[in-house]
Amino acid sequence: MGLQFIGVQLFNGLMLGSFYVLLSLGLSIIFGMLGVVNFAHGTLYMLGAYAAYTICYVFSQNFWLALAIAPLAVGAIGMIVESTLVRRLYSVPHFYNLLLTFGLMLFLEEGIRVVFTPIGKPFGTPPSLAGSVDLGFMFFPKYRLFIILVTAICTLAIWLFLARTKIGSIIRAGTDDSEMVSALGIDISKIFTLVFGIGAGLAGLAGVLAAPVQNVTPEMGSSILTETFVVVIIGGMGSILGSIIGGLIIGELITLGVVFWPPVANTLVFVFMAAILLVRPRGFFGRAKFFE
Repeated sequence: MGLQFIGVQLFNGLMLGSFYVLLSLGLSIIFGMLGVVNFAHGTLYMLGAYAAYTICYVFSQNFWLALAIAPLAVGAIGMIVESTLVRRLYSVPHFYNLLLTFGLMLFLEEGIRVVFTPIGKPFGTPPSLAGSVDLGFMFFPKYRLFIILVTAICTLAIWLFLARTKIGSIIRAGTDDSEMVSALGIDISKIFTLVFGIGAGLAGLAGVLAAPVQNVTPEMGSSILTETFVVVIIGGMGSILGSIIGGLIIGELITLGVVFWPPVANTLVFVFMAAILLVRPRGFFGRAKFFE
């Protein structure tokens, strides 16, 4: 295997890791502030892909319009779910939220099968992003580089939003002590809704970006959800930095595993998680608060 082949696989790992980063960022933000283990997160990813398919193949055939609208639509769905369903269960044990989001996942998947049929929908690469780019040492598909770039920009934007804005500081304060934030006169329920919407929007964005790479199917969300939870556990529950690092590591591990040792490629992910948890039970950057 030549150097160019290894380089291509490493970049493929970055692309796959980009999906995990976006998904785990959404999960971490929601869990970090709301304490909700959102089993419907993969379904929101799937809804983003179907929203993009609907825009591109039913209405405008404009991928850029889908990239702008679909994440906002999924984020709006997330805000509606939080304000009408999830909010009612904050005062009860966490497993009620887990059961709610699991049931919501099944309901939405079946709804998509009824509307779009169970058959996968092909989604072509946007014409403006077709072809390859010469990186000097190898050629790499332009669209896959675009995925990596968009993920990097979104990750930076989320960090700046949380670290440098007033609303971000409220979110960070609410993560540590939501009751104190409420005592200061801030409507924490609106912040909860916004946080859930941001997490859902990130999942929707990942779905839009994934659509041209794979067929759009009702099962695409549930198939990626397990690895996303692995990323969150490895990085540390509620940790933004942990989600980024964990997502990239898992993406590379799966990609290189498929190339060098296909029979155990997916098993390697769980072996790696077990090894990390033996050394660091809270993950890379997990905080004691979430384990008390």
